[in-house]
Amino acid sequence: EEGGAGRRGDRERDRGDEAPAERGPGAAFHMFVLMEDLLDKLKLLSYEEEALRRHNMRPLSRHYFALPTNPGEQFFMFCTLAAWLISRAGRPFEQPQECDDPNAVISNVLSELRSF
Repeated sequence: EEGGAGRRGDRERDRGDEAPAERGPGAAFHMFVLMEDLLDKLKLLSYEEEALRRHNMRPLSRHYFALPTNPGEQFFMFCTLAAWLISRAGRPFEQPQECDDPNAVISNVLSELRSF
């Protein structure tokens, strides 16, 4: 019996390494649910009036960050929203520009978030 239990334990351990698509039928759509939750939270914070109008940007679609459509535009939108959220939290944070070095921008965002 001990040998059987060991093999069963190996099978259970192997299941934990399954690919995301094999976790369940809804796993493939989890990113879409997260994006919709994010959008709802941003709307509660009035991101359209405070962040987007200031930078003359369009509102996000329900699946904006869930589907890789235009990585450069999506990265800039992410950085714009991150800078706005950091400023909204009471920390002065300079709004990144599209021509800024992406590594420097992410480094600045991460550094500010670590300081929270």
